[in-house]
Amino acid sequence: MCILVFRATRIWVLGAILDTATLRVAFGAIALTLFLLFYGVIYRRTRAPYSGWWSLALLLFPFGAAGYLLDGTTQQVWANPAANSLLVAGAASVWAAARSLSKASPKRWLILPGPAVTAVASALDHPASNDWAGGPVFLGLMCVLFALAYREVRSPPAEYAHIQVPLAIAAGFLAAYYLGRWAAFLAEGPHGAVFVQFFGSQPTTFITMLLLVVASFSMAALNNEEVAKDLRIRANRDPLTGLLNRAGFLDLAAGQIQRTNRLGRPASLILADLDHFKTVNDTYGHPAGDLVLQAFAAACNAEVRSGDLVGRFGGEEFIILLPGTGIDTAKTIATRISRTLQATDTDSRHPTVSYGIASAGTGTARLEAMIEAADAALYRAKSQGRDRVVHAAD
Repeated sequence: MCILVFRATRIWVLGAILDTATLRVAFGAIALTLFLLFYGVIYRRTRAPYSGWWSLALLLFPFGAAGYLLDGTTQQVWANPAANSLLVAGAASVWAAARSLSKASPKRWLILPGPAVTAVASALDHPASNDWAGGPVFLGLMCVLFALAYREVRSPPAEYAHIQVPLAIAAGFLAAYYLGRWAAFLAEGPHGAVFVQFFGSQPTTFITMLLLVVASFSMAALNNEEVAKDLRIRANRDPLTGLLNRAGFLDLAAGQIQRTNRLGRPASLILADLDHFKTVNDTYGHPAGDLVLQAFAAACNAEVRSGDLVGRFGGEEFIILLPGTGIDTAKTIATRISRTLQATDTDSRHPTVSYGIASAGTGTARLEAMIEAADAALYRAKSQGRDRVVHAAD
């Protein structure tokens, strides 16, 4: 069991006294190890923006901490401002990683203003003799950047809450901690008793080191969850059209039908088949046939609502579930899909489409029965000359 005692400028860990330099070396070693593992194993595999920004933060933090090891030497005049700037850049990278989790990755130049301002403030504050050159600016920017990171991850999606909550706690704690450092620095300076005991270099390095490890494990877990989610999506999607495949459609449609029945709403199902599709492949080649399938998928996506389900049922046959939709609206949607498909035809290769529609009354939908009825209606549409919409009740 570790007994941590903050006292003056020393931390007691397992009875041994660790000075600031030792802690910074340990911090740098751990951060570099995490960088090599995270960049080499995770980022190079997924190329996810948030993992790239986190890798950059893991690289900047140890180099920033290393710069302080030159304090008291003739190199302090440049090493101290550089260390401050690198740490602020690391905090900016943490913010960029957090933002990339839910929004578009920020532009790279957005992490530069903070380090630039820090470098100027430190350079103008006698860095050759002042270990805390630019201290107020440095501490203030660290607080702001960690607060911004906390803001980005404080309300994670339900599916990632168990992973992002530790990130939010770590970012929020660091923001509050640096706010305390900044306030104590302004109130009594870097040599005041409160600042040294609770906000000095030793406790800060130790706390940051622990939270860095926690956050890295959370980032790794989040990456694994994203990979698993991507695999699930790929397993349920048709690679050519991007629509649901047969298994994915049936799985989601079963849930939609249950919800529709529970709410007491009607439902309609459309089976669509591209007429004489084999002729397209035989005449123009399979690449042209693939383009036709993709064009029909795009037409379906353009005409259905966000809550509807569209899938490729097999070959040139497609299936659409329209929850809360009656007969007339389902017929209208089928007609609009054909009109949209033909409107995109620039070389007369797009075939006509036959549709079979089945509808269920309020709260009485059964997926298997609807598919069977729509299939029978589609067969009648084919036998009646194709290029038409037939409802099972017609």
